[in-house]
Amino acid sequence: MRTVGVLVLPGSRLFDISVVSEVWLVDRVDAGVGPFELRLCAPGRVATPVHPIGVVPATHGLAGLAGCDLVVVPGRVDPFAPVPEQALRALRSFDGTVAALCSGAFTLAAAGMLDGRRATTHWKLLDALEEVAPRADVQRDVLFTDEGDVLTSAGVVGGLDLCLHLVRRDLGVDAASSLARRLVMPPTREGGQRQYVETPLPARPRGISSTVDWAVDRLGSSIGVADLAAHAGLSERTFHRTWVAATGSTPGRWLQVQRVLLAQRLLETTDLPVDRVAERAGLGTSANLRRRLRAEIGVAPDAYRRTFRVVPSAS
Repeated sequence: MRTVGVLVLPGSRLFDISVVSEVWLVDRVDAGVGPFELRLCAPGRVATPVHPIGVVPATHGLAGLAGCDLVVVPGRVDPFAPVPEQALRALRSFDGTVAALCSGAFTLAAAGMLDGRRATTHWKLLDALEEVAPRADVQRDVLFTDEGDVLTSAGVVGGLDLCLHLVRRDLGVDAASSLARRLVMPPTREGGQRQYVETPLPARPRGISSTVDWAVDRLGSSIGVADLAAHAGLSERTFHRTWVAATGSTPGRWLQVQRVLLAQRLLETTDLPVDRVAERAGLGTSANLRRRLRAEIGVAPDAYRRTFRVVPSAS
């Protein structure tokens, strides 16, 4: 991995190009990384407008990709924009490792390079990636995928995780760890991208909205589905049918999700010990909290708190 090419297309994201430059263009020989040649390859070897501002002058045309060990495909501001046919041909004919950052996975999908492979992208685009690449195995809770010669990453900073992985894969753990220290980031991040997904507000199904409010105020207690049905004045069977019809989820599943959400808020906004967070959220024990949090968002309570703890303002 000595010559790295970047496929620069109209609308490519400047951040992704900067990530590649930070990893493979900055002189880090003293850290055991490099030297490398970085090629900015664009159709026609022209200056290419990138997002959100700026123009990137290409150093090579698309033919420059052929001599690379690694080709990186940045995301684009419009992942559904047509990809120039000559760029697709260059990708298909490339005999080496190709890595897509964020929505760059859609460029690989257009080239047919995700068929039969695991792939990922930004969590907001996962459904769309499944539509444009129906033969891909889209991964929803990873920061990147590695299929050997084709790799993809989750959104934005996930591209940096993938680049560090490539350095680790090709140059070893020591080189990757040294580079991570220079970048002031962990060599590997805990958990997948589920922990960053926006969570919708609790459902307020028609006819049993007051039961939802009643339950939200009592999540820390031992209430269950039978208590919800009793509050709604319905038999458990009728209540279950009504709830599923209104929300698409079972009442038991809804309770579990709301308790995990409450635990997340407590971890973010309080200094309560993990066992007290578990009690306050109605999850009982710290062991159950750890199990539920890992199942829902892929990380342990302590790791989640380190990442998302809200520090009150001094003012």
